Amino acid sequence: MKERIAEKFKTLFGEEGDFFASAGRINLIGEHTDYNGGFVFPGAVDKGIIAEIRLNGTDKVCAYALDLDEYCEFGLNEEDLPNQSWARYIFGVCRETIKRGGKIAGFNTVFAGDVPLGAGMSSSAALESTFAFALNYLFDLGIDKFELAKIGQATEHNYCGVNCGIMDQFASVFGKKGNLIRLDCRSLEYEYFPFDPGQHGYRLVLLNSCVKHELVGSPYNDRRASCERVAKALGQEFLRGATMEQLDAIKDRISEEDYKRAHYVIGEEKRVLDVCDALAKGDYETVGKRMYETHWGLSKDYEVSCEELDFLAETAEKCGVTGCRIMGGGFGGCTINLVKEELYDRFIATASEEFCKKFGHEPKVIDVVISDGARKL
Repeated sequence: MKERIAEKFKTLFGEEGDFFASAGRINLIGEHTDYNGGFVFPGAVDKGIIAEIRLNGTDKVCAYALDLDEYCEFGLNEEDLPNQSWARYIFGVCRETIKRGGKIAGFNTVFAGDVPLGAGMSSSAALESTFAFALNYLFDLGIDKFELAKIGQATEHNYCGVNCGIMDQFASVFGKKGNLIRLDCRSLEYEYFPFDPGQHGYRLVLLNSCVKHELVGSPYNDRRASCERVAKALGQEFLRGATMEQLDAIKDRISEEDYKRAHYVIGEEKRVLDVCDALAKGDYETVGKRMYETHWGLSKDYEVSCEELDFLAETAEKCGVTGCRIMGGGFGGCTINLVKEELYDRFIATASEEFCKKFGHEPKVIDVVISDGARKL
């Protein structure tokens, strides 16, 4: 990928630049907890975005998206917003950096990526983090890593129309090889946890169902509103820290649907902490058990699964897979699977064959290696 980028950069701009990269991410457990002030447990992966960048002495950005074979030029003022959606990510990062007092100027860039699209691995966060890190480095701005993640998040909010939490950009910036990161979405405190499944005889693999169900209305916003109503009934800002006993005490004051949503979220907070404790002891069996509990909680209580994802989880259970759950917002996308080495080949073969028989296409297999986040190459 780097060679292809370098070749195109030389052709377009006649010189060489510096290389920067950032990563897509997985989230082992802690789903739909971020907007509830809870914990998430992501890690950066070995697939991401690479960009070659060189300052060009003008006030214009000249950008080429290698994978799309598209070129775009834009200025650095608010009215220079480009039309291409991919260019808005780079423009947004420039603007959010400027808003924070960062003095930047024009540059030339060619970028490409290998984050599988539609797999819920946050290729957009990888793109934002690559450029936020690069601008900070090239213009010697001294912006701290948390602010770089927030620049990516603000880019999504203000230039791409996605009201996302901080997890994706956080994982892309803070990712560390061989470690997952427990992030407290309320206080933004974080802690690294060593994660090397290979050492314990396991592999981590995603199975992408290759389906995305568009649901009428806005299912995410509905779920969020449910959680906010219950938090309010409990006299809290977030569901974070609430207990099942407290939830049961107000059961007759909330709808059945809101009860189910909160039941899942309160359970998930404990599951994340259980998984962190289990990993510290090398207890991957408990990690797997909690993953299944999360899957069925997301399926039955939170109702964000679909037939394809439930089928993959059931197949994983039948094949003796240690842990499996939906990864991401739901309604399609991937399952994340913790599989013993000796069961891996049979599981992949069985899941592919059975899924194809039922749904007419095979799921995509994506092996996961936990890697470093944003960096200069």
